Amino acid sequence: MNYLVGIDIGGTKCAVVLGRKTTEGIEILAKERFPTERQGYATVIDRFFLEVDQLLSTHGVTLSEVEAFGISCGGPLDSQRGVIMSPPNLPGWDNVPIVELFEKRFGVKTGIQNDANACALAEWQFGAGRGTRNMIFLTFGTGMGAGLVLNGALYSGTNDMAGEVGHMAMRPFGPVGYGKAGSFEGFCSGSDIEQLARTRAQEALQMGSSVGYCPTAADLERITARSVAEAASSGDPDAVEVYRTSGKLLGEGLSLLIDLLNPEVIVIGSIFARAHDLLWPKAEQVIRKQALGYAREVCRVVPARLGESIGDYAALSVAAYRAMC
Repeated sequence: MNYLVGIDIGGTKCAVVLGRKTTEGIEILAKERFPTERQGYATVIDRFFLEVDQLLSTHGVTLSEVEAFGISCGGPLDSQRGVIMSPPNLPGWDNVPIVELFEKRFGVKTGIQNDANACALAEWQFGAGRGTRNMIFLTFGTGMGAGLVLNGALYSGTNDMAGEVGHMAMRPFGPVGYGKAGSFEGFCSGSDIEQLARTRAQEALQMGSSVGYCPTAADLERITARSVAEAASSGDPDAVEVYRTSGKLLGEGLSLLIDLLNPEVIVIGSIFARAHDLLWPKAEQVIRKQALGYAREVCRVVPARLGESIGDYAALSVAAYRAMC
């Protein structure tokens, strides 16, 4: 019994991942992806059942050899009851008892976590946080969320709302993220780096000037976090300043987390991993000024290690964690 099955449910695509536990961690044996159907959750779950059957059969794995299933899905959800509760990117998925459905179908214990918690488990068990007892994982992608591992266990709060750091107010004004102007997500996420860059470009254009990453008004809609990062890496001072602004607010947010939770490591994914050289110098400068010295000295801030494969490892990590519980 050393096999695990991961189920990744996304707004546009889904995946089934078959993995095997090894002395080094988890070996991914196979995965199947398919688009998320819009006919309702029942159609998607039936497709999951079919894909699991085929994947196990193809690799000669019996259900008795599977330790656990793990499901990674955007919230809100109730991990204790195993229920998906109306995620905004999954219309019609209202109070779906998905853990019960999988356990009845396959007879194997199953766990579910929101995607931030699932990625935290992945980096904690197999990535940059391996070997620690107190770790924070930050998504820093389209949005900003956190998964918390405290005292060697996942901490999800009273009703799975722990780690919603993107909603923290950093300024009384600023880009809107997580429904709040000036939020942590408003300054430290891909969509909101775009907002910062677009605002800076519009200001320049209205004053009869321009910025390097957006020379004309026609270029405004082409601005992305990636395009601004590429411009900054090429030496565009306006693009550099956008990332310095995001880095400064990142440092302020990290300082709060360091003081509050005293972690050994903060692992940051997506944009931070890709634009580390643009974000970290300013963030580190702020942390040195704002975080408590004793807490700061024992905390490392590092890019996520699992890269583009983190979604696959995340679902398997939920299964591995469920197998331990």
